[in-house]
Amino acid sequence: MTESDFSPANAPILVASDAVADAELVATLLADEFSNVRLSVKPEDAVIDFDAHQPLVLILAFDTLEAAQQYTAGLYRLCKLAQTTPHRTLVLCSKTDIWRVYELCKKEQFDDYVLFWPITNDAPRLPMAVHHALRRLKATVLETVTANQLAAKAGPLATLESELTQFVARIGQQIDVAGLTVGEAEQLLDGALDESMIENIRKRIRSLADLLGGLQQATGQAGQTVGARLAPVRGMLELARKVRPVVLVVDDDEFQQKLVARALRGHNIDLLFASSATEIMGLLWQYRPNVILMDVELPDVDGVEATRRIRNIANFADIQIIMVTGHSERNIVVESLKAGAVDFVVKPLDRAKLIEKLGTFIPMDATPVPATDTTGFFPP
Repeated sequence: MTESDFSPANAPILVASDAVADAELVATLLADEFSNVRLSVKPEDAVIDFDAHQPLVLILAFDTLEAAQQYTAGLYRLCKLAQTTPHRTLVLCSKTDIWRVYELCKKEQFDDYVLFWPITNDAPRLPMAVHHALRRLKATVLETVTANQLAAKAGPLATLESELTQFVARIGQQIDVAGLTVGEAEQLLDGALDESMIENIRKRIRSLADLLGGLQQATGQAGQTVGARLAPVRGMLELARKVRPVVLVVDDDEFQQKLVARALRGHNIDLLFASSATEIMGLLWQYRPNVILMDVELPDVDGVEATRRIRNIANFADIQIIMVTGHSERNIVVESLKAGAVDFVVKPLDRAKLIEKLGTFIPMDATPVPATDTTGFFPP
């Protein structure tokens, strides 16, 4: 995608409703500013309409919040593009539903809401919400490098200075050994040959000794130069350490989510939670986590298939996916690895093993909060 794809003239917008008149009303309110608005008013055509238009903004113009929820549940269950295409979802609601839809937006089941039924005097609110949605989506999709990605790439540089210092030191030691060898060789020449040959060889040895002396001096200077030139790297590493890695926990069991949160409490990471494959995609486009802890059993699409779909999106190629399952059958492990998972952990979760697995892919800084159990499993 390019910047022009997010312009009001080009950005595809889909208005979904169970009433043609309502959908047309919404389209009319948007017509002055947005040129690429399409309607979807037949439930049986929901997937076809989404696939054909691939909207950046999906507007749910249903009379009730329940109808909007049913539409999205069916769409994300049946439409692969709805799960993989970056888009923002706006739901139009009434005064009686405003607090419920507010909570759903907090949980990121929808991205935003507009008080619309009945029509209020704030007519520009709807197009303004669409503008906001496009701006936020544009910033997310077109951001080629995130702070998390940069911090992850900078991580291996932490050992660069010590490795270079050790390398220079080893060269210096080898030069010292060579110098000693030259001195010993000069001593061995005494009385071994006639005087003219010995003097000739000694000249060559002295030349070699001078060369080694120069190399030794250069090695010392190189060590100082390397230290000075690595100052920007130290600065970048210091900034990278301030970026907290993001871990997305995918599990439809709220109790399991709390167990993982407790296991990782005290570590310098940010946790996100999703209960279904449907919720995953919106979070991926918005936050681009470093690691996903993916439960195998999900209510809509199983974790293996969700992993496969994530791997088909180039933007998320660097996200590490660790499968979490109560099963240890070989076929599940094999299918998970084939789908693109990099590792797996088995329930019940062992705190130490979970931290060890995550530590393979992200820095697990800070001291964990001591637990009261002695087994290492959850719950205590």
